[in-house]
Amino acid sequence: MKRKVIIDCDPGIDDSLALLLALNSPELEIMGITIVSGNVPAKQGAKNALKVLKLMKREDIKVYIGESLPLVRELVTAQDTHGEDGLGETNYEEADIEINYNGVDFILDSAKEGDVSIIALGPLTNLAKALEKDEASFNKLQEIVSMGGAFKSHGNCSQVAEFNYWVDPHSVKNVFDKSKVPFSMVGLDVTREIVLTPNLIELINQIGGNLGKFIVDITRFYVDFHWKQERTLGCVINDPLAVAYFIDRSLCEGFTSYLDMVVDGIAMGQTLVDVGEFYRKEHNGLVLTKVNSKKFMEMFLYRLFPDNKKDIDLVLKYYN
Repeated sequence: MKRKVIIDCDPGIDDSLALLLALNSPELEIMGITIVSGNVPAKQGAKNALKVLKLMKREDIKVYIGESLPLVRELVTAQDTHGEDGLGETNYEEADIEINYNGVDFILDSAKEGDVSIIALGPLTNLAKALEKDEASFNKLQEIVSMGGAFKSHGNCSQVAEFNYWVDPHSVKNVFDKSKVPFSMVGLDVTREIVLTPNLIELINQIGGNLGKFIVDITRFYVDFHWKQERTLGCVINDPLAVAYFIDRSLCEGFTSYLDMVVDGIAMGQTLVDVGEFYRKEHNGLVLTKVNSKKFMEMFLYRLFPDNKKDIDLVLKYYN
């Protein structure tokens, strides 16, 4: 059976890869794509989502711009990481498709219908605004799978903070404190294991056609950033793991805990995982700590390039 999902995102290179995976996954019925400011401002993120939909000939899926600013703090984007256009300075032609501007209302209207989940790939501003506007309707959502946060892994925008949660920590805290929807945190502890290596990029280049060219083009900037920033060959692709985990729970392991968020000071954006039960509060989230990265990569590549499984298997023999 297909599961109804809204993909809330801030495309972004790895968001775009996550959208490609979702669009090639028959288990998902994508009700719509809502956009939040994060990697890039929301309007640019919407343009990028439409470029992906055009590439995949899925213009039937609507894109809704939500919140353009975090709840409290000023917006800080990651255009140093993703490029000014959010797609690695590729400047692909814009898709001539209508953009909608009521993302928060779309989330609430969809939630009221029942059996709808959210895969959140960016800051949680749209979710927090929807929760604030109509808590009862929001809590009819079936599930939230969020790419964000960190438990034992160090941060990627400060010593302790993961970018999505750091951009709008107040929204994260509001969702942690007030939402009754089952919540899974797909954080840096697992997403850092998902590396698109040089071998895999060249494989995609060789077998991928137009789709492969798009992936190679947008990840070039990302590869350069990862080498300069942390001497990683290839690039970490965080967001597709959240989509993959939503589809297949066997990809990751974790534990439930009470989750809290630091909203100011030097540790702003740090996820507090009450593993010692110091708060004595009811658990409000599942924290993922282990991932089968090779199994993920098989899913990702098989679904994007289903006619090339033999070539994929040959290269994945050397993937750790």
